[in-house]
Amino acid sequence: MIEIPYEERHAFPDGDAPHSGNPAGVCRLAAPLSDDDLLGLARSNNLSETAYLLAMDEPDLWSLRWFTPGCEVDLCGHATLAAAAVLFDAGAVTGAQTRFETASGRLTVEKGADGRLIMDFPEVAFTSAEPAPEAVAALGAEPDAAFEVERIHGSRYQMLVFGSQAQIAALSPDFGALKRAGINVLVTAPGGGVDFVSRFFCPDAGIDEDPVTGSAHCSLAPYWARRLGETKLTARQIGPRPGALSVEADGQGRVRLIGDARTYLTGVIRL
Repeated sequence: MIEIPYEERHAFPDGDAPHSGNPAGVCRLAAPLSDDDLLGLARSNNLSETAYLLAMDEPDLWSLRWFTPGCEVDLCGHATLAAAAVLFDAGAVTGAQTRFETASGRLTVEKGADGRLIMDFPEVAFTSAEPAPEAVAALGAEPDAAFEVERIHGSRYQMLVFGSQAQIAALSPDFGALKRAGINVLVTAPGGGVDFVSRFFCPDAGIDEDPVTGSAHCSLAPYWARRLGETKLTARQIGPRPGALSVEADGQGRVRLIGDARTYLTGVIRL
């Protein structure tokens, strides 16, 4: 029997509101596991992401992989935040920064002066496009603008821009239609009380709606930074389980995502 230390963290909570933010499981591995076991554990956890940490040969350097209940993904923000929070809280980080080797290259997370964690991520590129007809039909709403986003969850991925937060809040997608179309859809609009809001529908990755999606903000942050002429922005991901974060887009291909990851449970997985 293998025993794996396990924590569930709620990343990017909506202030002090309970039952908010994006749940992520974090497993600290003592040795590599097979991909079948990694996917099987993620299915058993049944969270949008389970993160797997494995210490590497250098101090404060970890291998990090992310799995939904349906597949491995190349980039995940909220589970990276959760993984870093676990390491910082356990005293496993010797300095102010921890580093991760991932499918998206080297990622770093540092603790800010206010105690929040700051993630340094690559910008996820996007180009102007026509909205996918199947996405518009599944949403039942026509966007003001559309962008084709570089694939990070394996499927086609579009960002659709609407005029108001109320439009985003009112969306009730046909998830079956989106899954059949093989498209993940990120919707966004100007926000009330924050610079912008969003929701992310990704049934083709095994999740109908992801609560607070760090990787989506790697496109949202540069889009809104250019549109608003600001580099530092505030954001909320709304929907059934809301959350909040701050973002910075440097215009040089990097994005900083800033937030918390609240402890929900700790335990041991026996495999």
